[in-house]
Amino acid sequence: MANPSIGDVAAARSQFRQFSLPVWLVLICVVTFSVLLGAGVAIAKFAPPQPATVQSPQAEVIFTADDIENGQITYLGRGGQHIGSIWGHGSYLAPDWTADVLHRWGLATAGVLYANDPDFSQADLDALSSPERAVLKAQVSDQFKPNRYQADTDTLLLTNAQTQGLKQVFADYQDLLAHGSVTHSIPEGWFEREQDIHDVTAFFAWTAWAASANRPHAPFSYTANWPHDDLIGNQAPGQFLVWSIVSVIVLIFAIAAFLFLYLTQEDTDEVQTVPERPAIRWPTPSQKATSLFFGVAMALFGVQIAMGMVTAHYAVEGDGFYGIPLQQYLPYAASRTWHLQLAVFWIATCWLAAGLYFAPRFGKQEPKGQVWGNSTLLIALTVVVVGSLAGSWASVQGILSGNTSFFFGHQGYEYVELGRLWQLLLIGGMVFWLWLMFRALRPALKHEGSKTGLNHFFLYSAITIPLFYASGLMYTNHTPVSVAEYWRWWVVHLWVEGFFEVFATVAIAYLCSELGFLRKSSALRATYLTTILYLGSGVIGTLHHLYFAGTPSFIAATGAVASALEVVPLTLIGFEVVKTLRMSEQAENFYRWPLRFFLATCFWNLVGAGVFGFLINPPIVLYYSQGLNTTPIHAHSALFGVYGSLAIALMLFSLREIVPEPAWNEPLLRVCFWSLNGGLGMMMVLGLIPNGFYQLMQSVNHGTWYARSAEVIGSPWMQWTVWLRIPGDIVFTIGAIGMVLFTVRTVYSIFHQPTQRDEPEPIAVETR
Repeated sequence: MANPSIGDVAAARSQFRQFSLPVWLVLICVVTFSVLLGAGVAIAKFAPPQPATVQSPQAEVIFTADDIENGQITYLGRGGQHIGSIWGHGSYLAPDWTADVLHRWGLATAGVLYANDPDFSQADLDALSSPERAVLKAQVSDQFKPNRYQADTDTLLLTNAQTQGLKQVFADYQDLLAHGSVTHSIPEGWFEREQDIHDVTAFFAWTAWAASANRPHAPFSYTANWPHDDLIGNQAPGQFLVWSIVSVIVLIFAIAAFLFLYLTQEDTDEVQTVPERPAIRWPTPSQKATSLFFGVAMALFGVQIAMGMVTAHYAVEGDGFYGIPLQQYLPYAASRTWHLQLAVFWIATCWLAAGLYFAPRFGKQEPKGQVWGNSTLLIALTVVVVGSLAGSWASVQGILSGNTSFFFGHQGYEYVELGRLWQLLLIGGMVFWLWLMFRALRPALKHEGSKTGLNHFFLYSAITIPLFYASGLMYTNHTPVSVAEYWRWWVVHLWVEGFFEVFATVAIAYLCSELGFLRKSSALRATYLTTILYLGSGVIGTLHHLYFAGTPSFIAATGAVASALEVVPLTLIGFEVVKTLRMSEQAENFYRWPLRFFLATCFWNLVGAGVFGFLINPPIVLYYSQGLNTTPIHAHSALFGVYGSLAIALMLFSLREIVPEPAWNEPLLRVCFWSLNGGLGMMMVLGLIPNGFYQLMQSVNHGTWYARSAEVIGSPWMQWTVWLRIPGDIVFTIGAIGMVLFTVRTVYSIFHQPTQRDEPEPIAVETR
C-alpha cells in the first residue's frame, strides 16, 4: 500500500478539523447552558424571602408581602430602573434606593440606640469621638446582621431600635417620593397617593433588609454584603478578593492560549489575493427595500444622540435644559429610557437589514414577493418603535400605571423597557424576518453538502436572534427581583452581546469568503473558533452581572472566572481582516470604510468591552463600583464602540456594492469614521473616566450610599466632568450627522440608478 502524500495528510487534517469544530461547539453549548440553567434554579431557590409580615417586637405590622409586591409594581411602572437603582441595577443620577434606605435606617437606628432619637444625621455620627463611634457602629451592626426571619411563620421580626428607625425612614420618604429632588432629577409629584408611597418605600426597605441580614449559614448578606456601608457592618467578603485574583490569572492564560491556537492552526494558503476591484452590483427589489432600513436606523441613531445629550444635561441642571422646564414634558426617566431603547433599536435594525440584504446575496436567488415581505417588516418595526417609545413616556408620566403600564408602556427594567405588547410584536417581527431569511437562503442550503457549512451556520445564527430575545418573556412585574434580573440579563448579555454578535461575525466572514478575501474553509473555521470563544465564555459570563442580585455565593466565583474569558473573542476575525488588508490593496480600497468600521469594532472590543469591561468584572472591584458611573465607561465604549461600529460596518458592507460610485462619498465617510471614534474617545477621557473614578473613590472611602448622595452627585468635580463631555459629544455628533447625510444620499441613489455601470453576475429573481 502506497504511503499517503503530504497533500493527502493535510487534506485529512483539514477535514478532521472542520468536523471536530462543530462537535466542540455543540459540546460547549451543552455544558455552558447547563451551568447557566442550573445557576437559575439555584437563584430562584435561594432568593431572599419576602415575609408575609414585617413586625415589631410588639407584633405591630410595619408592612406586608403584598406591600412589597405592590411597591415593586408601582416603582417599575413609573420608569423603575431609570430613576435610581435597586441592588445597583439602574440609573446613576438618583440614589440607589437600597443603599440610601439602608444608610438612613442605620442612622435612625443608631440615634435610637445612642440618644433615643431617630432623627439622627451623619453629622451627628461624625461628631462623636472615635471610640464612641466605633462602639455605636458595632451596636448598629448587631441590630442588622442577625437574620430574624422566621420561615415557619413567614414573619420578619425587627428589634425595637430597628422598628423606630424604619418609621423614621418612612417619614423621610413620604416627603422625598412626593416632592422629588432637583439634584437627583426626581420630579415633583413622582408619587401622589400615600398608599403608593408607603408600598414603594416598603419595597425599598425589603431590598435594604436583604442587603444587610446575613444569609442562613453564611457570614454575609443575601447580596454578599453589598452595598458597602461600615455603619451597618457591610464590608466585602474575603472570597471576593480570591476570585478576583483567579479571574486575572484566567485572563492571562486565556490570552496566551488564544494566541497559541491561532498561530499554530493557521494555514499558509488561507488568504488569497484579490487582484481585481469588485464591481458595482444591481440590487434586487428586496435589497432596494432593505436600504430603507438603514435610513430608518440612522434616523433613530440621530434621535438617540439627542436624547443622550438631554439625559447627560440633567446631571447639571436637574429639572430642565438650559432654562427650559423640560422635566414637565420629557422627564429624566423618559429621556434615559428613549436613549437606551433607541440604541438597541437602531443597532438591531442595521443587523436585521444586513441579514435581509445578504440572504439573497448568499442564496443567489430572490424569492417571489420578497420585496413585499421586507417592506411589511419595515412598517411593522416602525410601529413597534413608535408605540414602545410613546408607551414608555406615558408610563413615566403616570398616564399608565400598574399592570397596564407593564403591558402597554414600561416594564421598568433597563434595556427591556418596552411594554410586553410591543415586546411580543417585536418577537413576531423577528420570526417573520427569520422566515424571509430562510426562503432567500434555501437554494444555497440545498446545494451545500454539509449541514455544518457557512450557509447553514448563517441560518443557525439567525434562528438564535428571536429565540434568545424571547427569554425576556420569562418574568413579569410580579416576579421577584432576583429571578427577573436573571432572565433580563439573558436578553442584555446573551442576545445583544452574544448571539447578535455571532450572527454579525458569521455574516462578515461569509461575505469575506464570497468576495475572495478568505477561502471558505478558512472563513468557516475562523467562524467556528470565534463562536466557541463567544459562547464558551459569554454564556456562563452572564453571571457576572448577578453578584449582588440576591444570588448564592457561587455565582460570584463562576461569573468572575467565566467573564475573564470574554476579552478575546472578536480578535480572531480581526486578524483575518488585517491579513486581507495587506494582501488585497485594490479590494481594500473598494471596501476601505466598511473594513475600517469593522476594525474599529475590534479596537473597541479590546478597549471598551475588554479593558473597561474587565475593570468592573472582578468581584472585589464591582463590590465598590456597582451602580456608579464606572459602568457607563464600559457601556458607552462597548455599546457604540463594539455593537454600533459593527452595525455601521454591516450597513456599509451591504450598501457598498449596490450604491453607484458617484454617490459613495469617501471623504465624508472619513470624517464620520474619525469623528465618531475620536468623539467617543474624548467622551471617555475628558468626562466619563474622571467622573466614574472620582465616584469610585468616594464609594471605597465612605460607602455606596455616599457615592450616590447629593453631596457627591452635586459636587463641583462631578458637575465639571459632565461639562467636559461636551467637546467629545460635539465631535461625535458631527460624525453621526455625517453618517445620516451619507446614508440618505446613498439610499436615494439606489432608487435613482444611473443608466450604465459595471455589473457582475446578477442574482436570479423568482417570478413564478
